[in-house]
Amino acid sequence: MQIRLPSLVTRARTDHRPPRRGDRPHVVYLAIGFPPAAKSSAYRMRETANQFAARGWDVTVITIADESWEREYGLDHTLSDGVDPRIVVERLPLARADLETDIRAFSEARTLHPQRWIEEQRRQELRIFPEPVFGGWRTELERAVLRVHREHAADLLMTTCAPYVNLAVTWRLWQEHRVPYVIDFRDGWSVDVIGGKAAFDRDSAAGRWEEKVLAEARAVWCVNEPIAEFYRERYEALRDQVRVVRNGYDEDCVPSATHRADPTEGLTFGYLGSINFAPALLDSVLTGWRLARRQDPLLARSRFEVRGHIGAGALREANAHMELLRAAAGDGVEFGGPVAKADVAATYGRWDALVLMLVGGRFVTSGKVYEYAASGLPVVSAHEVDHDASAVLAGHPLWTGAVGLDPRRLADSFVRAARLTADATDDQRAAARTHARRYARGAQLAPAVAEVTATVGGAAIAGPGSHGTSSEGGQA
Repeated sequence: MQIRLPSLVTRARTDHRPPRRGDRPHVVYLAIGFPPAAKSSAYRMRETANQFAARGWDVTVITIADESWEREYGLDHTLSDGVDPRIVVERLPLARADLETDIRAFSEARTLHPQRWIEEQRRQELRIFPEPVFGGWRTELERAVLRVHREHAADLLMTTCAPYVNLAVTWRLWQEHRVPYVIDFRDGWSVDVIGGKAAFDRDSAAGRWEEKVLAEARAVWCVNEPIAEFYRERYEALRDQVRVVRNGYDEDCVPSATHRADPTEGLTFGYLGSINFAPALLDSVLTGWRLARRQDPLLARSRFEVRGHIGAGALREANAHMELLRAAAGDGVEFGGPVAKADVAATYGRWDALVLMLVGGRFVTSGKVYEYAASGLPVVSAHEVDHDASAVLAGHPLWTGAVGLDPRRLADSFVRAARLTADATDDQRAAARTHARRYARGAQLAPAVAEVTATVGGAAIAGPGSHGTSSEGGQA
């Protein structure tokens, strides 16, 4: 059986192509998940591209077609509003065949033996690159990056993972044209961020790919210190290249002010984020909420609103999580679906307290924890005690603390959050915002992009022009 992948015989769609300046360095940004993809990583990708544009780079983003994201979590076109208009976005006609829901497009093999079909699909993908689901994209991504480089020579390739097949594309451009590169690993590949251990051995196919590509990287970005330290210990020679570049929050995602709660009418607790954790975690939180309502009269007349994406493809809002939420409707639990980027601040602005549901431990940092911290609202933590989110929230004056996932202890956290909501002063809310200010996304990414610009972009301008840029001096 052969994998049927979209062809790039026709030219990939380009959003716009403004004129290029010869004295500007050019970064090709391999960013699968760029806006308007409704993925949490889209925020980081957007800010990274914008920071490069602000630093004087020509920026070409390579991602996949909007239609492909409609198969997964969907689209949020308000995300695109904040993309610097100087950025060129190339959208490739690649898509996940396993998320196709139109049975008219199914092959006979898939129709008759769906499980056997998906298993064969995965084997084929792994032969191309050691990553299931995305390994089969390697050839088309390589062609696209090489084509973009031919049209406007790259001085830097910025690669963000996942998918990790991007590493093969990065290596191809390095092998053929010696274009320097930076890898934004975010969560890392060889680290199991949920289990807190190595995901694969160094001598495995994936391990050999990772070690080879990382060895030539100008920098490797990770989202927190535990992941960064994992890579420093795994590859001692890379210790100086590994950087912590946290996610942070966008200023337009937090309300300018919080409304005052009316305890007589009850409170509104809210969760905003992708629901991609195990149903057992959600069950523990809903059980804790139910117990808290029995203990506290204020919570008994309060509600808990859950917002975000639940499931992908055919399982979108059709899974065990939805069954749990529907069963909890009698306890004041409501599911309101995803929230557009443009509406995030307003959503926080009408809630009284937040519930942070997260998987994993010290290797996991949620992008939402930064928004939660900056909201000025009390935060209930529903995650392991030893979690990187605890490091972000430590010292937050309206945080109830990490108590694990026992429903009875979570119930106590809900009760405490209700008291904080009713009693919090303006000074406490201001202190909560001040605590989070260091995690503004621009403040996290700007220094990292500035460093790359100084070490790579400056050389591209002042050097001999081997990548097709001007040899005139100047600052990128």
